[in-house]
Amino acid sequence: MALSNRQIADTIRHMGQLLEIQGDENFKVRAYVRAAETILRQEEPLSEKTAAEMSRLPGIGKNIAAKIVELHETGTIGEYQHLRESIPPGVVELLELGGVGPKTVHKLWKKFGIVHVDALEAAARGHRLRSMRGFGEKKEAEILRSIAHHRQQIGRMRRDQAEEVIDSVTAVLPPGSWSVAGSFRRGKSTVGDIDLVSIAPAATINRLLSSVADEVIDEGERRTSIRVGTRRIDVRFTDHARFGSMLVYLTGSKQFNIRLRGIAQDQGCKLNEYGIEHLQTGEQFTFANEEAVFHHLGMALIPPELREDTGEIERAQAHNLPSLVERGQIRGDLHVHSSWSDGVLALRDLARIGEQQGYEYILITDHSASLGVAGGLDEHAIRRQVHEIELANRDGGCHLLAGIEVDILSDGRLGLPDRVLQDLDIVVASVHSGFKQEEDVMTRRVIAALQNEHVDILGHPTGRLLGKRPAFDIDMARIIDAAAETGTAMEINASPHRLDIDDIHIRQAKEHGVRMAISTDAHRKEDFASMRHGLALARRGWCVKNDILNTKPMHELLEFMQ
Repeated sequence: MALSNRQIADTIRHMGQLLEIQGDENFKVRAYVRAAETILRQEEPLSEKTAAEMSRLPGIGKNIAAKIVELHETGTIGEYQHLRESIPPGVVELLELGGVGPKTVHKLWKKFGIVHVDALEAAARGHRLRSMRGFGEKKEAEILRSIAHHRQQIGRMRRDQAEEVIDSVTAVLPPGSWSVAGSFRRGKSTVGDIDLVSIAPAATINRLLSSVADEVIDEGERRTSIRVGTRRIDVRFTDHARFGSMLVYLTGSKQFNIRLRGIAQDQGCKLNEYGIEHLQTGEQFTFANEEAVFHHLGMALIPPELREDTGEIERAQAHNLPSLVERGQIRGDLHVHSSWSDGVLALRDLARIGEQQGYEYILITDHSASLGVAGGLDEHAIRRQVHEIELANRDGGCHLLAGIEVDILSDGRLGLPDRVLQDLDIVVASVHSGFKQEEDVMTRRVIAALQNEHVDILGHPTGRLLGKRPAFDIDMARIIDAAAETGTAMEINASPHRLDIDDIHIRQAKEHGVRMAISTDAHRKEDFASMRHGLALARRGWCVKNDILNTKPMHELLEFMQ
């Protein structure tokens, strides 16, 4: 299977990080960073280019081009493998801590002899890091918070990471012979082990699984468990007649399954993964699909995303479940970055991609100039961009809306004056700095932004980066109340790195009448596919079509924003 540009870029970037940890020259480290950025900017797959063609791309010389070819041909890079073997694994793991970069890892390793997270925690608690420049009391507290968050996330994958594992395993399985179950199917933001259900013969599937497994943990006729890399995949075998009950059982959640078994018991039956048994008569019922299982229990089919025992069972028994929002109802994307700030695509390219996605509109939301690291737009640049958007829209197709992702400054002010914001179609406001403010300070900061009449959508409301940075301290109940009072929508950021806000707060916002916007925060073409992740999260939050802003036709959307 050909590697994607993102996979190649991740390997090249990681190689640069390892070189920096090792203490290599800065110019060499920067070369790998620049090469990774160049790779991500390419629309065409690098797998289709020769070394000579790649070496002509800005930032990719002959040396790195040769390494990319080696990666394609062998699945790895010799020098990369040597680097990984020369640095203790626990040292590399330190990179997974929020706020700890390669340069810091190098100092921790070489100066303090820290080779794993436990050693770093002990050093921070013992105040032994303060002899290093930049490591004071606040930095120690930040490291300890990052370690606590890291431990909570150990063994869990983002949805995009889980998809890569699922794709690598199911690529060898017969089409139509399997289904994904577990927390991934329920749309959870992060996933532990991956569960599959297969109706193909166990002997056949076990042979195929062994061809892609790094380790076969357990192999049998009913269940097989393998490991791909560090990720565990559990496969349960069944037949066509019992597929429905097995899929219900393995999809879960645990509490949901307990409730279903209780309902079956109340009806004098026993429910398990093989079907339903009538306890008095001994009659056995098998189910080829999930709908038949629920029908037998007197319930409507419950979408997988709702199966958490939070009221959906009672609604299914009353046959009044909500009609959850679907992909075909999404008319546009309300958070997209272009090459005017930190995106990689020109405006006309974005219009073409929108048309390919079947969208009526895309909101261009480049960063405001106050966020300097993103090459943001000031007042004059915004006016030039609005003009370019008007020119691009003359070509027809997907309509580009003129917007901005304006920074919410530490005191609640916005990174651009009202006179600029009032002329834009839609304004998204987000926090990008000052994440360590106390809860009340952060809450008042965000509420002040929501009270600005020009702010239409609150972007990634908790600032979390899954597996990297926890949500900042903020009182979401007060934020939801303020959004409802001001008529401000809240974003469901669909990036698998964020998936912000979570389903609990989505449902609370919905119940308070707050509209949501499912947006990809796209910076490159492949990011547009993340809409499916945000959609799953919205469905977990019980959202129907009318709860989601970007299900509206453009004229209704703009009227709503007035």
